[in-house]
Amino acid sequence: MVRIGILSTAHMHVWSYVTGVQQNPKAELVGVWDDDEERLISFCSQTSTTPFSNRKELLNECDAVIITSENSRHAELAEIAAQAGKHILCEKPLVISEDQADRMLKAVAKGGVKLMTAFPCRFSPAFEKLRERVNTGEIGKIKGICATNRGKCPFGWFVEKDKSGGGSMIDHVVHTADLLRVLLGEEVATVQAQIGNNMYGKDWEDTAMLTLDFPSGVFATLDSSWSRPQSYKTWGDVMMNVVGENGVIEMNMFAQSIDVYSEDKHSAAGYGSNIDHSMVAAFVDSVANNTAPPITGWDGVQAARVALGGYESVMKGEPVAVRS
Repeated sequence: MVRIGILSTAHMHVWSYVTGVQQNPKAELVGVWDDDEERLISFCSQTSTTPFSNRKELLNECDAVIITSENSRHAELAEIAAQAGKHILCEKPLVISEDQADRMLKAVAKGGVKLMTAFPCRFSPAFEKLRERVNTGEIGKIKGICATNRGKCPFGWFVEKDKSGGGSMIDHVVHTADLLRVLLGEEVATVQAQIGNNMYGKDWEDTAMLTLDFPSGVFATLDSSWSRPQSYKTWGDVMMNVVGENGVIEMNMFAQSIDVYSEDKHSAAGYGSNIDHSMVAAFVDSVANNTAPPITGWDGVQAARVALGGYESVMKGEPVAVRS
């Protein structure tokens, strides 16, 4: 039985991850720590979990942790967990600076612990099928990809740049950048980005368009904007149009849903696989079986570097090389 603790409830995905742990027969949810006491008590009362006001006490009772804090605190909490010898599943973006990337990877290596990045989209059956069809050469050599990860603005600390690291670009680029890396089997070579505040007019970007070039000559465009109005029926999307020499494959990752209409609301109810739970299960198996996590800390760093390169590109007004 893998004993798991939660470090921070700041990120909305914590709700799904907690359920994933609670429903996993190989895992035990020991408890939850948060330095925001009001947030901690509220979360634990709604999820029937045990609150810990002392982080060290929680770590002493765990084998592993899930970090769902504000983006700016991922590296700090990962260092603390690694020093305590605890394996880590960390929310994305893994880091918001190169300094944080260096600190986190060094701490994990020194602590001899596993670090897995929370990229649940890797576990989507739609993406797995897309990857299979591309790898079998069904549409021939890939020429270009049009990708999106659009959604609603989450507000809160997500628009406080000292806590989030930016706006929609740091929030939404990483998922799709990781999928592109996996699909093509190579790192992004250069990125050129444009951002705007076209939806809300604030000092954080809600619109982000990127062009990514790969060493093989393939290019991809990525719309990672918070362009959905708050009244939109879904939170967001992950879509890819993959153009090959002999055809095109279109993937809509969250298309398995039905429209639900009430007196004053239109929403979508998904009936596809629970990719969050699949990701949590993979992390539990990695710890239990002492195997490498399927999505590493390096994967998380490389995806974050695409977004960080995007900000550098905006500042310089030209394409920039992505560090690897």
